[in-house]
Parts: sequence; structure tokens; C-alpha cells
Amino acid sequence: MIEVRNLSKRYGKAVAVDELSFTVRPGQVTGFLGPNGAGKSTTMRMMLDLDRPTGGQVLIDGRHYRRLPEPLRHVGALLEAKAVHGGRSAYHHLLWLAQSNRIPKARVRQVLALVGLEHAARKRAGTFSLGMAQRLGIAAALLGDPPVLLLDEPVNGLDPEGILWIRNLMKGLAAEGRTVFVSSHLMSETALAAEHLIVIGRGRLLADTSVREFIQENARSYVRIRTPEPERMRDALTGAGIRVKQTADGALEAYETEAAKIGELVAANSLTVHEVSTQSASLEEAFMRLTSDAVEYRAGGLQQ
Repeated sequence: MIEVRNLSKRYGKAVAVDELSFTVRPGQVTGFLGPNGAGKSTTMRMMLDLDRPTGGQVLIDGRHYRRLPEPLRHVGALLEAKAVHGGRSAYHHLLWLAQSNRIPKARVRQVLALVGLEHAARKRAGTFSLGMAQRLGIAAALLGDPPVLLLDEPVNGLDPEGILWIRNLMKGLAAEGRTVFVSSHLMSETALAAEHLIVIGRGRLLADTSVREFIQENARSYVRIRTPEPERMRDALTGAGIRVKQTADGALEAYETEAAKIGELVAANSLTVHEVSTQSASLEEAFMRLTSDAVEYRAGGLQQ
């Protein structure tokens, strides 16, 4: 378990993390979301004692990271895939990590096989593609068979097969009772892998909830209707107390109702429809709505 308590980090007058508190519990994948500049990387670095907090603390299973004996046996982390000695082979990179934490030598071969790098064990890490470097970083995180995992953008550089593999790996590790904390900018992957979310903006906590509840609270589902009789359809919907709006392409969006109810109204009013489809709310939409005021870097439109 990871406990973040009133965590703050300032760089001069700039506030990167502001009185942040949350708990990451074992047995589930917890996604860590926030816009660029929100303080995610700084928070994860403070979890690993790579940056010292200005205030507050982080406890991992009740202790500071720096107090953990043989830390790779307790916490596995992937923060920067390319942070390896380029002249070392994948095998020797993992071997020196294992020896520094009294991890059996045989474990090196096991994790290389687990991440699919057996064939590249003797290749220099500096020659690796981003996807291969990512797999090596994941192997290093798993080396000590730790109960706690911190992964920053773990699917970065992976192909579709690799993305599916890491998604299933994270869910499998969580199912074993481990604490799995994953930072990502890919909303679709987070929606598929995570059960719980921690969302921050400008260094402050915005949400600490399940993925399902986050979407329900911050996004909307609706029924899309295409009909050659939009005015009659609109009258039928509003007459039934259903909120509706027309889109730019002429379709209607009906809110807080179900497709079955729309079907009943169509039949009762002898209306012609070309489409009645439920449009489900997405994690991306929910995230954009919640963090719209916390975006530090916003691109402008193209000027004509």
C-alpha cells in the first residue's frame, strides 16, 4: 500500500505538488492521471525518494522508501525506460541490479523471459528500440518480485501485442494482491486496465474514485437519433419530458433516457428513424471535462 500524506513540492515560487493526499491500495490497478505539468512525475519521484518533499510524506507499506532494506524486493519502478547504461547488455544491466539487492542470479533469466527479451539478453541496451527498452525497464521493475509497482507510461513504444501483454500483466499482478500504480496519458488504455483512479491538476487532488464512478460523474451518455422528421421527433421527446438537442449534422441527442424508451415513442407517434443508438460516455471525455481548468499547456487553433 502507498500512502501519500499532505505531500508538497515547491521549486522557488513554483508549486509542483500542493498538499496532495491519497492512498493506493493493493489488489487493483490504480491509474494516475493529470494534464501535462500536473505534478504526476514529481509525485512519483518523491515516492521513490528521488526528490525530497517540501512538506508531507509518502509511506510504502508503512515506511519511507529510503528506509526499505533491499528496496527492489519491496518496490519495482519504471520511470524512464532509457535510463540504462547503453554499453551494458540487457542481462548484465539486470544482473548488477540483482546483485545490489541480493536477488538470486536465476531471477534475471526469468524476468527476461517474462518480458520477451530472451533473444536480446546479450545485446547492448544502447542499441534497443524504445519498445525493447520499455520491456527491459519492466523487467527491472519485476526483478525483485515486489509487492508494490510504480509504472510511468508503461505502454510507451510498445506495439499492439505489447500493449495487450502489459495490460494483462498489470491486471494479473494486481489480482495476486499487489499494489499497482500506473501513470498514463492514454485514456483508452487506462479505462481497460485500471479499476481505480487518482486524478490531479496543478498539483492538487481532483478525484479519487473508481473508473466507473468517475465516468458517471464527469461525462454523459445519450441516445443518438437520425430521422427525416426531426421536428416531429423533437416534439415527441420534449413532450415526454426528455431533454434533447440537435447536432451540426442534423441528428438529435436525447439525454437521461434509454434507446428502448425512444423506440416506444417512435412507434407511438408513427415516426420514421434511420438510427437510434446509445452513445456511451468515455473516460477521455470525463477527464477532459474535469481537468479543463487545470491544463497548463493549451494549443491554439491554426490561424488562417
